[in-house]
Amino acid sequence: MKRLIYVPIVALLFSSCELNELPKASATEEDVFGTESGLKNYSNSFYRNITSGSDAFKGDAMADYSAVNNLNDFMVGGAYSAEISSGWSWSALRNINQLIAKCNSPKLSDAVKNNYIGVARFFRAWFYYEKVVRFGDVPWVDHPLAVDETDILKAPRDSREVVMKHIMEDLDFAYANITNTGGDGSTINKWTALGLKSRVALFEGTFRKYHNVNLSTKPESFFQLAVDAGKILMESGPYGLNIGTDPKTSQRQLFISNAPVTKEVMLAVTFSKDLAILNDANWWWTSATYGPRLSLVRPFINTILNVDGTPYTDRPNFQTEEFYEECQNRDLRLSQLIRTPGYSRNGQAAPPNFTSFTYTGYQPIKYTLDDSYYDNAAYNTNAVPLMRYAEVLLNYAEAKQELGTFTDADWSKTIGALRSRAGITSGTNTLPTKVDSYLKNTFFPEINSPVLLEIRRERQVELALEGFRFNDLKRWKLGPLMANLPWTGIYIPALDKLIDIDHNGTPDVVFYDGSKSAPSITVPAGVAKVAIGGKSTNFQTMTSDNHLEWFKAVKRNWDDNNRQYLYPIPSAAIVLNENLTQNPGWSNLK
Repeated sequence: MKRLIYVPIVALLFSSCELNELPKASATEEDVFGTESGLKNYSNSFYRNITSGSDAFKGDAMADYSAVNNLNDFMVGGAYSAEISSGWSWSALRNINQLIAKCNSPKLSDAVKNNYIGVARFFRAWFYYEKVVRFGDVPWVDHPLAVDETDILKAPRDSREVVMKHIMEDLDFAYANITNTGGDGSTINKWTALGLKSRVALFEGTFRKYHNVNLSTKPESFFQLAVDAGKILMESGPYGLNIGTDPKTSQRQLFISNAPVTKEVMLAVTFSKDLAILNDANWWWTSATYGPRLSLVRPFINTILNVDGTPYTDRPNFQTEEFYEECQNRDLRLSQLIRTPGYSRNGQAAPPNFTSFTYTGYQPIKYTLDDSYYDNAAYNTNAVPLMRYAEVLLNYAEAKQELGTFTDADWSKTIGALRSRAGITSGTNTLPTKVDSYLKNTFFPEINSPVLLEIRRERQVELALEGFRFNDLKRWKLGPLMANLPWTGIYIPALDKLIDIDHNGTPDVVFYDGSKSAPSITVPAGVAKVAIGGKSTNFQTMTSDNHLEWFKAVKRNWDDNNRQYLYPIPSAAIVLNENLTQNPGWSNLK
């Protein structure tokens, strides 16, 4: 008798999988692992296990440059513990290893079998990369787990040295054996395996370097792996930067298009109105109550260059420039990242919304569609990128600089190319030679190399709000920025003054002393009224030099023992497994 096995339903978020038949609720092993269509259907289920579209556009909700209405428990002293920790789940791994172990039918060619094993190993590498980033050492399991997961419940943690070695082997196999070389951007191909290798190798190399991790494989080896993967992609891959017809929109177009812009987007989550598979980006990024009202902060905005390539903070009066002035003659990514003067929705001017969203004046638009129809529920159809060519350029540049082999030519085709796409007119062809003191002192005090400083600047600007920031701070060992970067905003020249934020002739907001019941001036209808200070429950304040300030009274926490570079192993897992040890600094119930 043929044994029946469960076949997971295809992840509907990836709506462009082009299945030829409906997935079956159950099938024989021969149906699944002995036919190409069965392997395809089974492997499509793996897409559910990687970062979802929602996670991607919400990924920087906990970041140093993200001012929000409530702190994550992880950033509140004493609020996070092993008792509430999560992420120690292995069911997805069982599903992946099942295909790898059983894809051995003699009816299929080696090329077909190796292609799907390569797909599975790609997803296993992604699975384990996220586990290492979150927990550090984890058990490496390369066979199908029993239904009751007994194997993993009793397994000790393997060193990240072991796990990372296997991750690299998986990605090498995936690149060598996946036959897909193109696609519509919603499914992986051999190039996404290289892209992920670039990401993982850079993370591990910098983590080992800046945390002084003493393992047999040194940071330089991982930097070289990142460089090698990036080099192949840059020289032989099908991708490039999306230049478009208008540099004022070419980057943002990647995030608001319904179909992935496959010139640059290497992997994305896609959505469909017809299939009722939608995302809630507008709702999350515009609502006063649904999302965290995430506002970017002034120290970060200050690092976005002038359009001539000079630091914004070199402007003699940058500290007292009002919002309209500070937005002029800047890197074109500024106006594609936040609402700036001239931004409109539904044909009407749409300055930063102080009535019900922004705390700092820097209101993001990167993922939001400009029609307010999408604002009040999960209506969005725009694809959400998970991997794009710009990241590969940044990974390559940083890894090569860490190796000390970064050249003018490398700069030109990586950082220079990204800045040229953003309209920057100088400094795109040669390595920088001058340290930007503001960038160094505010974000990277231990870095003295002007080149590395500028690479890091470029990374935080180009990848802003794409979910990389917290992991970047972890690998660079810059966790204290999570607690100490000021959550400040735009310059306010005076209280009780009508301010035309975007200089379109109509006042938009008035700020007033919160100890009083209302502004002392007459305020026209439609003008936002924002109380500064006053009640102890009002966290909107202002600095001594007249910049908006948010949540100053609420302490963000980064423990001196640096335990927050890793999450704790959930206490329930430790109770069940006597072979598990807890991460440093987190209480162990045993």
